[in-house]
Amino acid sequence: MARSRGNQGRKGDRDGRGARESVVRCVDGGLAELIPDRDRPAGWTLLLDGAPQSHVDLADPAHLSFEYQRRIGHVIDLAADPGRPVQAVHLGGGAFTLARYVAATRPRATQQVVESDGPLVQLVRTELPLEPGSRIRVRTADAREALGKLPDAWADVLVADVFSGARTPGHLTTTEFLTEVRRVLRPAGTYVANLADGPPLAYLRAQIATAAAVFPELALIADPTVLRGKRFGNAVLVASALPLPVAELTRRAASDPHPGRVEHGRALLDFAGGAAAVTDASAKASPAPPPSVFR
Repeated sequence: MARSRGNQGRKGDRDGRGARESVVRCVDGGLAELIPDRDRPAGWTLLLDGAPQSHVDLADPAHLSFEYQRRIGHVIDLAADPGRPVQAVHLGGGAFTLARYVAATRPRATQQVVESDGPLVQLVRTELPLEPGSRIRVRTADAREALGKLPDAWADVLVADVFSGARTPGHLTTTEFLTEVRRVLRPAGTYVANLADGPPLAYLRAQIATAAAVFPELALIADPTVLRGKRFGNAVLVASALPLPVAELTRRAASDPHPGRVEHGRALLDFAGGAAAVTDASAKASPAPPPSVFR
């Protein structure tokens, strides 16, 4: 629930080991809060209107706290040989968690982050500054408009994690959008997207069909209860023109603190259940999460 502008500022947060202040600001997407992590002295969680958006540990940017971000991290780790610099695009910035992760695990990587919320970008830059020399360029722009300005075959990895009011905008869910994604990717490049859906999973099934219309190789990583339609949650969609490292993705997802399941091939297409690909003419934003998700 959004709060009044009178709540802007800082609030003390004492955990018995010293004090760090929460930071509260109104941004374009609502009320942003940076909350100190009680368990990690340099950790912060970004909330937007009460919904968790990002977690970052400034002292250990290779630490990924959210389960969906760990799953995306696995995809990034397997996109190229360990430590090899890549060129990466991040559509949706949040606290720049995944860009920081790439910079930490792949020194000299070149990255572009696109975030439409200018005041949020300024808040994160000020309160959670990027490491000097991290080679991360942050642009304030609409994700699809910025994507259209990138050169052909520029990116090894393209991450889409865009939410507005806890929903992914419709123009970032279509075959036309993914055709632009494939144009920007190198021939062996990898696309990875954070999707959110709940029963009856109509949005998730349609996104699989949409990706299948553009990319020949797909995989999906999610909590088994989400895939069974038991609850609302995140699913990580992976796509490429070349075969994906499914066996290693499966091993890593299963070894996570919250184990995930990987679907691919015929099983994934069967899961899509004959859903139609989404086009610009039929696009809608992703479903809103139920209020209970963030309690």
